[in-house]
Amino acid sequence: MIPDYQSVMLPIVKFLGDSKEHNIEEITPVIIKSFNLTEEESNRTLPNSQKKVINNRIHWARSHLKVAGIIEYPAKGIVRITERGKQLLLSENPSSIDIHFLMNKFPDYKEKYYSWRQPKTNGSLSKSNEEIKEIEQTPEELIESGYQKIRISLEQEILSKLKSVHPSFFEKIVVELLVKMGYGGSISEAGKATRYTNDEGIDGIIKEDKLGLDTIYIQAKRWGGVVGRPELHKFVGALAGQGAKKGIFITTSSFTKEAKDYIPRNETKIVLIDGSTLAQYMIDYNLGVSVQNTYEIKKIDSDYFEEE
Repeated sequence: MIPDYQSVMLPIVKFLGDSKEHNIEEITPVIIKSFNLTEEESNRTLPNSQKKVINNRIHWARSHLKVAGIIEYPAKGIVRITERGKQLLLSENPSSIDIHFLMNKFPDYKEKYYSWRQPKTNGSLSKSNEEIKEIEQTPEELIESGYQKIRISLEQEILSKLKSVHPSFFEKIVVELLVKMGYGGSISEAGKATRYTNDEGIDGIIKEDKLGLDTIYIQAKRWGGVVGRPELHKFVGALAGQGAKKGIFITTSSFTKEAKDYIPRNETKIVLIDGSTLAQYMIDYNLGVSVQNTYEIKKIDSDYFEEE
């Protein structure tokens, strides 16, 4: 299990307890070994980011330790323990280090911590005697968690709308989405392609690419019930009747396990898109949604502060 950022504070201090200067990159392998992290845990990234979770947590642990005056950065990319840090290990040999420990031990850290979390009033810090709730997530993780909650709520709202629209409008939505994903050429060309006879279970056709080198057959169903394997058998049969080998089955509901596991014996390839996936695609490709707010997450540009 990946440790939270407070849990890695003590291992970092102990590693730096040799009083030597260390490259920041040396810390990560030490933490991985200390907590016996698996390869998957060591390489796990934050949602919507390439940044590794463990590196993010180590970064914030170091930030708090630096503010507390326990570690310092004598040069770019270099970290070492301070005299305060050495004294902490020598005199107390703590069993753990977390935010509460740092606040109780170092008043200057407590002052800075309150200044981060509470607004200033009339030029002075607004104080509170309430116990501060421990936060295991880093700021980035809190943002990602909040983002995921908003996204899930939006997916549910989109799915509810999809289930209530007219079948013809639902097919229009499917066409627009596929065009945004790179299929079918232009909207007008795709629109013409989908005006099909609805024969033998085929709701529409669309070009696989802008050049029209191949054709994909579509079945788009605004259904409430779960789609089972028999429905896919019918769809594959309809594809065979058209001499087609590629199809997309889209529904506002979901597929049974048997349907998901179904693989046609011939060369026909079908892609299943359930309601949840459809809603996710619509968000990813900005269909039926609009941007409400945009936030930029910035970090320090260390090169800027390097003196020539």
